Parts: sequence; C-alpha cells; structure tokens
Amino acid sequence: MPCPAVALVKEGTIHSTAFRTSEGIFDKIWGRMDIEGLRQFLLESNRAGYAGGDEKKWIKEADGSTTIPFVKGKWRSHDNFFGGEPYGGRTVVFYEEKAVWMMVYYGWVMEGVNPDLVYGVLRGALMRMPEEYPYRGPQEYKQGEFVYRNKWEGGLNKFSGEETIKQGEKLIYKADYRGGEVDKRRG
Repeated sequence: MPCPAVALVKEGTIHSTAFRTSEGIFDKIWGRMDIEGLRQFLLESNRAGYAGGDEKKWIKEADGSTTIPFVKGKWRSHDNFFGGEPYGGRTVVFYEEKAVWMMVYYGWVMEGVNPDLVYGVLRGALMRMPEEYPYRGPQEYKQGEFVYRNKWEGGLNKFSGEETIKQGEKLIYKADYRGGEVDKRRG
C-alpha cells in the first residue's frame, strides 16, 4: 500500500504524484518503475560505455555492429551500433530482464573532417551527461576550439534531441536521437 505522496516527479512537461513504497517508487504515469534508479543507471552506464572508451569490454558482433554491455544489480543495458561513418545505433535498458527504456541515434562527421578528433570531443561531452536529462551530453561543452551543443525536449518517458559540434563557426558533426519508455502495454 503506497504511503502519502513524497515528491512531485517532473519529466519534461509531464507532472505526476509519486509514492514511495517498499519496492521503490510508484508513479501514476510509469506504473511501478524506479525512475530515479533508471536515471542513475543511465548516468553510470554512459560513463562506463562509449564515453568511457574502455573498448576491451566491447563486443564485435557477426553482423559488423559493436555492442557495449553494462550490468548493475537488477539493471542491464546494451548499446549496439554500426559505424564508421555515418553511424547509428540503439541503447536498450532492461530492469529485471524486461525492456523498459530505449534510445535510438544516428549521426555523422562532415566530409574532410578527422573523425578521431570529433569523437574525442564527443566523448568529453558524453562524460558530462546532465543528471536531470541523461540522454547525451550537456547543453554546451567547450574543448579548445570545439563547441558541442545539445538541444532536447521531453523527459525520460519520451524525448528527442539533436547534438552538434562546431569548430569555430563550421559545423563538423551532427546527430539526432530519440527515445523513452517501452513495452508499457500490449500493442
């Protein structure tokens, strides 16, 4: 039985009353889902994944894609992508072996630009993922002459965004992403 409301949960433009129970947080929109647990898991898995650059934990798949797995407690994720240039992929988060959240992404480095340089800046930005919006990097991150920018809308339950990197005034990288909760009800 839920106890009295303990917080107002804000996810983008959606507000709902959340109740704390012995099993975690109950939210009228998400059902029984530990939103704060998901948020913390996303922050940790991102820092341990592509942003962290520990490629020895990456799995090269038979189809040519790469998978970056991460597990912590009852949470598990896999980030699977194809690339080279351009690149695309998806990150899926599971709680107790049930898919609960995912993000898809697609991006590219402009012709004539060194991808290693760009992806170094991108990793720096991804290591600074905002705690409140753990999708990609912060709204802005500067590294030398490079500026990473990230614009998004929505909350953990449903969001979309675009990230860019400029060298001076020249656009050298762009990616789009979107995602949110999955498998909430029968289709």
